[in-house]
Amino acid sequence: MAKGDGQTTERRRKAHIRGLSAENFAAWYLRLTGWRILKQRYKTKAGEIDLIVKKRKTVAFIEVKARKSRQAALEAVSPASQKRIVRAAKIFVAEHPKAGFFTLRFDVMIIRPWALPERIVNAFEARD
Repeated sequence: MAKGDGQTTERRRKAHIRGLSAENFAAWYLRLTGWRILKQRYKTKAGEIDLIVKKRKTVAFIEVKARKSRQAALEAVSPASQKRIVRAAKIFVAEHPKAGFFTLRFDVMIIRPWALPERIVNAFEARD
């Protein structure tokens, strides 16, 4: 094993743990604000959606990003990751046809140190 491989593995492990912690914090915050968690870490062949939540007649597919700045978080939601999330959302709706009767949207939840989560509603549109 090369000298840097252990450091890279450790950095990835810490990033994974930080991401899971951010998802849990976002889920907690959403529950406090009246949202019901339908799925957390919803995995499909097309990709993963961090959180799928419902409130009244809206179902939101939420990408959670833990970053030091708002700008860094927004940049991390690349066009490729948006496509992956949209494809996974289509699979969710196909598996749960009643979801099609709700308003569907794609939000981004930004988790920053020492700040309440920031939610960007309709952060991107469903495009193929």
